[in-house]
Amino acid sequence: MQRFLISIFLLFTAALSAATAAPRAQTSGDPTIDQQWVQLAGRANAAPVDPHATEPTGIFRIFRGRNATAAPRQRQVTPRARQRTTTTRVRTRQISRAYLPRTVDDPTGERPGTIVIDTRNRYLYRVLENGKAQRYGVGVGREGFGWTGRVRIARKAEWPTWRPPAAMRKRQPYLPASMPGGPDNPLGARALYLFDGGRDTLFRIHGSNEPWTIGQAVSSGCIRMRNEDVIELYNQVKIGTPVVVF
Repeated sequence: MQRFLISIFLLFTAALSAATAAPRAQTSGDPTIDQQWVQLAGRANAAPVDPHATEPTGIFRIFRGRNATAAPRQRQVTPRARQRTTTTRVRTRQISRAYLPRTVDDPTGERPGTIVIDTRNRYLYRVLENGKAQRYGVGVGREGFGWTGRVRIARKAEWPTWRPPAAMRKRQPYLPASMPGGPDNPLGARALYLFDGGRDTLFRIHGSNEPWTIGQAVSSGCIRMRNEDVIELYNQVKIGTPVVVF
């Protein structure tokens, strides 16, 4: 009888221990799933979770921790996008194709060899034979500095020295008395000096180190051309060539 009672006591003790022990984790063989299962199985004994906590805990760490702690994504600029941006920036400093050199029907009615400048439309024409003209885009005088008349070319210069007139230097005292010719010189690669009889008008047909201003009214009365265009014109005209500005 004593042995029977001892056996009953041991069975009762074993059953009580099994009932109060924490559940054992069963593994599936997948470490990621096993870890989540263990955390889920332990929720009953875990501390209450505050979903508004700054740092998620417990089950919230499993499902929300990645997004909650991840650094904000940085916008990546691809080489193609960078090239598009650069190209757009460059294009804003190019002239319209309408102002590139072109042979056209002569709209002036002047004799061949004459230079005609249409300041309203920003074109310079060198009248050719057979009713044709070579047309170039130009920059002209801004408001208050425009002029018209018939003059002639009395002088030509390659990479000319720039000597701002006294009136210009009075308006802009920071200008130098003179600047030697070169790529940075405002007169550009060539200059054609315009005279009215024997008087220097102080106006020039010249190149420019700001070719993007062709087609605009920005100068103090001189006629600007692209350097490559003024070189071509320089090689075609002679001293005494008539120039009509309207």
